[in-house]
Amino acid sequence: MPRSLDDATLTGLVADATAAPSMHNAQPWQFRYTRAGHTLTLLADLDRALPEEDPATRALHVGCGAALLNLRVSAAHRGLDTVTALLPEPSAPAVLASVRLGVRADARPAPEDEALAALYPAIRERHTSRYPFDDQLIPEDVRALLTEAARVEGADFSFLASSHLETVLGLIRDAEGYDRGDREREAEQHHWTRDTKTEAPVDGIPDYAFGPRDASERATTRDFVGTGVLPGRPRVAFEERPQLALLSTSSDHSVDWLHAGQALERVLLLATLHGVSTSFSTQPVEWPDLRWLLRDPVFGSGHAQMIVRLGYGPTGPRTPRRPTAQVLTIEP
Repeated sequence: MPRSLDDATLTGLVADATAAPSMHNAQPWQFRYTRAGHTLTLLADLDRALPEEDPATRALHVGCGAALLNLRVSAAHRGLDTVTALLPEPSAPAVLASVRLGVRADARPAPEDEALAALYPAIRERHTSRYPFDDQLIPEDVRALLTEAARVEGADFSFLASSHLETVLGLIRDAEGYDRGDREREAEQHHWTRDTKTEAPVDGIPDYAFGPRDASERATTRDFVGTGVLPGRPRVAFEERPQLALLSTSSDHSVDWLHAGQALERVLLLATLHGVSTSFSTQPVEWPDLRWLLRDPVFGSGHAQMIVRLGYGPTGPRTPRRPTAQVLTIEP
């Protein structure tokens, strides 16, 4: 029988898990460890849901899935065995996953654990970059590795080419305009921005992470200033043809969103290890009338879950995280 883990190990696991990205850095998760069952449970923190921009909690599930992948990576790095179950309690939909933890009996890890552990150095280095990237193309072998990383977690990751890319760029601009014209959505977004001159944030998007404004007004990253003005914010040129990839799943249910989150984070960590910076362009995924248009009109299938922008350039600043004591409960 596996022995219960000490508090320092549990704290380290959860701290690594919460380094994951989430929509507006809302960090919509809680973790509960039960010593008797040697099980760490991931729960949705619905007080941190975004009812205007994410009414179905799809993005919440994706963010929690990303945290779950980090947890698995951290456990593999620490030599722990894991048995993971998604949505283990159908009558309690806020219970997103359970991870039974134990000290590995065999000193030799399985290949899957080795692959996960190899991602560990990227957990603290991965940041969202809302800065311009240069024009260097991501090599085909790296693209293939990122595509395979998503496939391992049950999702498709496809780089956009030519006419499909132009279509998606147009949808991103349309969605950004929709957002700015929706008072409730803009108010919700503003609620999750932080003025670091007046507060020391533990969540949300701090002003230093907004990034510059695109001089051509064609940037794909979300503009957290919205219709407001941030004095002194520079205007710079972004890449004319950003390298975008669409992450999708074959179905579109809660379990698929959790798979998408794990696939997303696996891609992001691997990209970080290869020196590739990343950000998100998810605005059209959040509008139902635009989301279905994201599919490739010829080869596309499945349901769009994330649009990822990748390239070579600034890695972006570290954004705040809540103290582990606020998100971890340990029970007998």
